[in-house]
Amino acid sequence: MVSGLKPRVLLVGGAGYIGSHMLRNLLGHGIKPVVFDNLSSGRRAFVPQGVPFIKGDLKNEKDIRLALGKFRIDTVMHFASSIIVPESVSDPVKYYENNVLGFINLMKAMKESGAGNIIFSSTAAVYGEPQKVPICEDAALAPTNPYGHTKLMCEQILRDTAASQNDLSYVILRYFNVAGAHHNGGIGESHEPETHLIPIVLRAALSKRKILRIYGDDYKTPDGTCLRDYIHVEDLCDAHYLALKAIQQKARNQAFNLGSQKGFSVREVVGTSRKVTGRDIKVKIEARRPGDAARLIASSVKAKNILGWTPKRGLEEMISSAWAWEQKARR
Repeated sequence: MVSGLKPRVLLVGGAGYIGSHMLRNLLGHGIKPVVFDNLSSGRRAFVPQGVPFIKGDLKNEKDIRLALGKFRIDTVMHFASSIIVPESVSDPVKYYENNVLGFINLMKAMKESGAGNIIFSSTAAVYGEPQKVPICEDAALAPTNPYGHTKLMCEQILRDTAASQNDLSYVILRYFNVAGAHHNGGIGESHEPETHLIPIVLRAALSKRKILRIYGDDYKTPDGTCLRDYIHVEDLCDAHYLALKAIQQKARNQAFNLGSQKGFSVREVVGTSRKVTGRDIKVKIEARRPGDAARLIASSVKAKNILGWTPKRGLEEMISSAWAWEQKARR
């Protein structure tokens, strides 16, 4: 990518939840990317008319080679992964095939085409059970499930490839809990099955009769329920844009946590959801689930100091935007 020129960006998984928000972020900055997606979980309708779209699968190396070569891409943003932790435990081969094999095909195709920059979406799951909170980037990397292992493997592939290939630059962004929807209400979180807390809570609010199950209220936290760090999807995309600007300079070949540095308990999420929706949400306490850590909170100091990134939107705004989307999506 030549300084002063707009990058030629490929959004792998650009029709999905985060990828489609990133697409709008780039368009807002005058960058028209290319979208590559197999539509297994993404939606074609999330890609506006006029944006180049390729239906392809990373597991098919020919698909990604065609996309990179046809559009002369210099920067890839990677959002294409299977992400459901319980499913990764029950069907680990699917996760190693989709997340690792697909990523290897992408790296081979990038080398062949000359695309030299990649921004990779990783996860807090690479840390496993943290020894200290908030979690810094130099914390031990010890995943406790196959999903986390696949992301850590991809991170290692990036590090090894960059060490042997001087013309490759990468940025790894480790997400905590992404939530919310686009401010115009046109796109939002749409997973089936849904496993993320905020949309599950809001669907319970919509149904009125559905009971929300809380797994454990005896953790060593202020109200007994798990604490998690939530980040608005549009704040997350702002971090990607800053990484895109910095990838060849100060952020080259580094990993960054993306979180708010604030922990919100399950009960706090439910309480804020009741306030936003104006509806009662019935709750039933169940036994703890295996592997749920009491506290997962990011330190985002590194992202602030190097990328200049600070999240702007709080929990209530995340839930309000997600509520607007859920009401529209369920009509």
